[in-house]
Amino acid sequence: MLPGAVVGWDLAAALALGDALGVPPAAAAELLPVIEAVMVAKLNEQMERPNG
Repeated sequence: MLPGAVVGWDLAAALALGDALGVPPAAAAELLPVIEAVMVAKLNEQMERPNG
């Protein structure tokens, strides 16, 4: 954890949510890390802007 930055998601919770929504575990395990990386980068970029 870093103050003022997003470093990642709780992937166990994301996998559990996917399971509850009927997403096949293999698909979730393959896709979630890629989605997480993009979302973390974009959230941190947004937080760096003056008007966040």
